[in-house]
Amino acid sequence: MDILIWGTGGFAREVLQIALDCGEAGDPRQVVGFLDGDEGRHGQLVHGLPVLGGADWLRGRDDVSVVIGVGNPVVRRKIAFELAEATDAKFATLQHPRAWVGRNVAIGDGSILCAGVQVTCDISLGRHVILNLNTTVGHDAVIGDFVTVAPGVSISGAVRCGEGTDLGTGSSLIQSVEIGAWSVVGAGSVVVKPIPANVTAVGVPAKVIKQRESGWHLG
Repeated sequence: MDILIWGTGGFAREVLQIALDCGEAGDPRQVVGFLDGDEGRHGQLVHGLPVLGGADWLRGRDDVSVVIGVGNPVVRRKIAFELAEATDAKFATLQHPRAWVGRNVAIGDGSILCAGVQVTCDISLGRHVILNLNTTVGHDAVIGDFVTVAPGVSISGAVRCGEGTDLGTGSSLIQSVEIGAWSVVGAGSVVVKPIPANVTAVGVPAKVIKQRESGWHLG
């Protein structure tokens, strides 16, 4: 089943590179174009491929699957739900040929594993998870739906990341800590204690600097 990429921004173009590298490694799926909610982008070319339309383009089509090339977990969740409600969209999972995944690893639909990712064993990755360049995930970790992990993040064994958590570039999580749903960990932070839901935490060690209301991501 061929692939469409939702979005035309920087990460969407990186997702195209992942898909092309997968094809060169023998993946039979081909990227046939992009989709975008901005009608002004429709008909344009991105890296030589057409922006075919928006969600309406998917209606009645069962010969393609979609991967959402959007890094922001709040926006990615919104798009995924809108596509699922408005169309019969199927979601593709992409794993770069230079991503290493061990045994007994579950990967949810719509997830993206970039080059250099290392995922060991007995791990659960939810739906629409992004593991960006050179991320490591240790044994028994549980990564919830819509989690975004920026480049160079180290997730130790038995860590739990709730839905929609956003881990900044180069952050580190020690073994068995838990990050609550829809929280943000700043770039370079080191998490040594549990982080509650709906907060922003930064620093070494990471400390909460901002609290949001529950459900803020639905606004």
